Amino acid sequence: MTQRIVVQSIIAVGAVVFLAFFKVSGCFNRAPQGGLPTAQMKIGEKTFDIEIANTQEQRMTGLMRRDSMPGDHGMIFVFRTERDWSFYMKNTRIPLDLLFVDGGGTIRSIHKLKPYDLSSVTSDVPVKYAIELNEGAAGKGGAKGGDKLVIPKEAQEAKD
Repeated sequence: MTQRIVVQSIIAVGAVVFLAFFKVSGCFNRAPQGGLPTAQMKIGEKTFDIEIANTQEQRMTGLMRRDSMPGDHGMIFVFRTERDWSFYMKNTRIPLDLLFVDGGGTIRSIHKLKPYDLSSVTSDVPVKYAIELNEGAAGKGGAKGGDKLVIPKEAQEAKD
């Protein structure tokens, strides 16, 4: 009986240590890392938790200096005006898909971005939004140019 209690205690302590390790290491951390407001958004056949970058400072920072992003997360950049916008990957460690979306919610183009690449990627036509997802997420979710997206209400207008 005493040996059984010792074994159960060891298992219990091991479970607590295991869970604490994963909590500290971020494996259970599903919250956005940037402290930005979020909304759910369907892109292709998949729903993503999207951080909303709708101020100048938020758009300039984007996903810089992050080591990872959960597979079902992304970021939408909301611009005040619809025009040709350019992006590059300064201080961005995560390979990304970049979707340029016009004011009506239509995906106008999708680009692959490589970490730290300083080459500019410019929208082919005027757009109001840019969405960054983990590399390959757009294709895996079935998103393609010409698809119509529903932009969440809280992400429809820039704040500056």
